[in-house]
Amino acid sequence: MSRASRHRVLILGGSEQASALARACAEAGIDGEFSYAGRVAALRPQPLPVRVGGFGGPEGLARYLTDGGFTALVDATHPFAAQMSGNAVAACASIGLPLLALERPAWTPEPGDEWQVVPDMAAAVAALAGAPERIFLAIGRLQVDLFAAQPQHSYLLRMVEAPSAPLALPQAEIVMDRGPFTVDGDRALMAARGITRLVAKNAGGGAAHAKIAAARALGLPVVMIDRPPIPDRPRVGEVAEVLRWLAHPLPAGTLPRGV
Repeated sequence: MSRASRHRVLILGGSEQASALARACAEAGIDGEFSYAGRVAALRPQPLPVRVGGFGGPEGLARYLTDGGFTALVDATHPFAAQMSGNAVAACASIGLPLLALERPAWTPEPGDEWQVVPDMAAAVAALAGAPERIFLAIGRLQVDLFAAQPQHSYLLRMVEAPSAPLALPQAEIVMDRGPFTVDGDRALMAARGITRLVAKNAGGGAAHAKIAAARALGLPVVMIDRPPIPDRPRVGEVAEVLRWLAHPLPAGTLPRGV
């Protein structure tokens, strides 16, 4: 791609893929900006200008895109950031701006996996009804307190930052760490804590898969939370495909051949 990019792109970030895209855009000389939701204070530095915080719904995002002179939007948020992704679809449709999602493929069960697939967080909480267990609750921090409805379990949580308020869970241990993680490391962590079940979001990709492989190696059942529904939008799985898309002047909602 020429270093004289014809686009000014807003990247909705937060995922490992978003950071990889920001690096690729910077290296290619593509003008752009990286947006964080701001739910974590310790944000990864980026090679593009960074903004932090919400936009004020689809209307606010549409204004920001227009006022900022952006010519394309790439949604590289976490697969569970359904509200932000829905806002992006609505905002781009309202102003006719090209939108592309950079979305890692979901995980699928492999031989040796014992998955109970559930549609949402409430169903994951319900799936833990029963005798006390030691649960590795690998879902981030935003919805942890929902699991106080199953107080009989001992929970292991892994977080990037300590929670700002006491957890509602009566029995919980927090491990402070930031990925990517390894299969050997996660296997050792689960074995040392006597974990009997894993609860995880189907985030997909390689960076967060270690816990899934570790659970398989230990013969542990997994409550796998399915991805939330998001409105239809063009999407690709690799950074290189986004760069090819940005190499073309596109009407909204289209892809170049080969993407």
